Amino acid sequence: MQTTTNPELTRWTGPEGLPRFDLISDEDFAPAFDRELAAALAQVEAIAANPAPADFANTVAAMETADEGLNRMLAIFYTLAAVDSNPARQALQRDFAPRLADYGSRVSMDPRLHARVKAVAEDADALPPEDARLVRLMLRDLDRAGAGLSDAARARMAEIRARLAVLTTQFTQNVLTDERDYVLPIPDDRLDGLPDWLLTAMRAAAAERGMTGQVVTLNRSLIVPFLEHADDRTLRETAFRAWTLRGSGQGAGGETSDNLPLVAEILALRHERAQLLGHEDFASWKLETEMAGSADRVEELLRAVWAPAEARARADGERLTAMLRADGVNEALAPWDWRYYAERLRASDHDFDAGAVKPYLTLNAMLGAVFDVAHRLFGLTFQPVEAALWAPEVRAWRVMRGDRLMAIFVGDFFARPAKRSGAWCSALQMQHKMGAGQRAIVVNVCNFTPPQAPGAPAFLSWDDARTLFHEFGHATHHILSDVAWPSISGTSVAQDFVELPSQLYEHWLEQAAVLDAHACHHATGAPMPADLRDKLLAAGRADAGFATVEYLESALVDLAFHRGAPPADAMARQAEVLAGLGAPAAIPMRHATPHFAHVFAGDSYAAGYYSYMWSEVMDADAFAAFEETGDIFDPVTARRLEETILSRGGSAPADELWLAFRGRMPGVEPLLKGRGLI
Repeated sequence: MQTTTNPELTRWTGPEGLPRFDLISDEDFAPAFDRELAAALAQVEAIAANPAPADFANTVAAMETADEGLNRMLAIFYTLAAVDSNPARQALQRDFAPRLADYGSRVSMDPRLHARVKAVAEDADALPPEDARLVRLMLRDLDRAGAGLSDAARARMAEIRARLAVLTTQFTQNVLTDERDYVLPIPDDRLDGLPDWLLTAMRAAAAERGMTGQVVTLNRSLIVPFLEHADDRTLRETAFRAWTLRGSGQGAGGETSDNLPLVAEILALRHERAQLLGHEDFASWKLETEMAGSADRVEELLRAVWAPAEARARADGERLTAMLRADGVNEALAPWDWRYYAERLRASDHDFDAGAVKPYLTLNAMLGAVFDVAHRLFGLTFQPVEAALWAPEVRAWRVMRGDRLMAIFVGDFFARPAKRSGAWCSALQMQHKMGAGQRAIVVNVCNFTPPQAPGAPAFLSWDDARTLFHEFGHATHHILSDVAWPSISGTSVAQDFVELPSQLYEHWLEQAAVLDAHACHHATGAPMPADLRDKLLAAGRADAGFATVEYLESALVDLAFHRGAPPADAMARQAEVLAGLGAPAAIPMRHATPHFAHVFAGDSYAAGYYSYMWSEVMDADAFAAFEETGDIFDPVTARRLEETILSRGGSAPADELWLAFRGRMPGVEPLLKGRGLI
């Protein structure tokens, strides 16, 4: 058994302070975790037992550094566990989860720490604004964790947190197992309708798995275009059912990957936790600190958008059903039909061929667009960094403003069999000004189809390009962060505010000036023809009813799960909510309960999946601020955006930051207009 620890896990020696991933092995993590967890516990104990009167330095500031080594080691571990899972890392996750939950409980429910932080908070008005904000947030978090509860209640709370850590870890691993293990071979005589670029990607996916021919996997960049283009209705149904059965016990992992018992227990424990803290239900506890403030306000927003979205979707569904009938199918329009006929309708209505766009949307071209927008808005430039990262295709850049290093940006863009699906932004290192200070090391992870041969370009779909812009919008929140403390740095904001920068950044992808400059043919370098660009932009809103309805279904089901008593049968509650909405049968939830990782892989988006739409109300209005100037790169507006929101992290309440930027709260009309629903 290894007893020494690898210093590279906490003292990073790569270029620009990056970790040397080539010097780290799975065997390094357990001893490092043991050492850093013990060190963090000792630091926290010293703070709690300090006989000196509590002040900002010896209590609040000290807490900011108490587990720095642990956080650095875990940043590496959880990055690797997500981008390159293996049995050893999954076992470590299962071991770490309850121990981290226990650590979190011991810290956040320590009445000595609570008393010390409360004493500092009594004089918070005398502190600098960011220090005062940190104190108040720390006290709020201790209160919400249960530090003020009785001994018995605190003990039960610790048990709940430990069990939730185990359950949410298992939920994630079950979904990953179903995604990783599913492969659908497509025979050579059933390829009708599939464009050449998709066939190339399907054959590459087969080769990656040591197979011949072509396959469909559950990578979104592969299965969605398959559902859009495959003429074979039976194969579409087979692929769609596999995609939607992830985590249900009926997927590739079988009964061992059944998440429904986990979901029931997670919901029950969350409800008990909220009631221990004096709240009616989990939703009221969760939303107390969000911009929305209450479940009633959330539902009001979602239902205001539901009516026009559902009307548009039903009208579109009638047209798609007519196309289904014209093909000689007398059955009802099914979920595996919608994308296929919607793509044909889009092509017909807008004279648009998605395949014609592909040659112009390479990853390098769209990265150029992402970086150019950041330069024109915020004066940022990007310099490649050669570093030993976790896979050869992962890339890194110095982000500069003049001669000043603003951050390190890391991009991991391509799908791999052992990589978690979806796309996300995380930080290996948060920006702060403690001591000598540090800049962020921010990571964007996507699951795009990789190049089909060495040196060949990687082609993106329009949805992929939007994802690229979205995740980099999150990255700007880290890159431009300029606050004193890591706990309020970057994306450390209210959950229903965190999507504002990411969704706002998407707007620049849709601008003719950006596409004309960067959407260039991979072989000739010629820009995308203006008529093709205009058709692309028009077609992008063609299925807005479907996209909005499938999102709202998920958001409203999430809210219903966490309001009132928890359901014993989550699938029955899901069905009840959808029936109450009158949801179209051909449009299922974007994320069905058994694989709803936003909600059940952790607490972040639990009772909070609505936050994408809450933020969209703001992002539509924020982009309008640029449009009102007549210049989508208006430097005054961009500087105000940076100074009031992007650089401020969580240093002030979200509504204050928004009002400082826009001067008023937004309405829902810009969102409906932007989605083409009015």
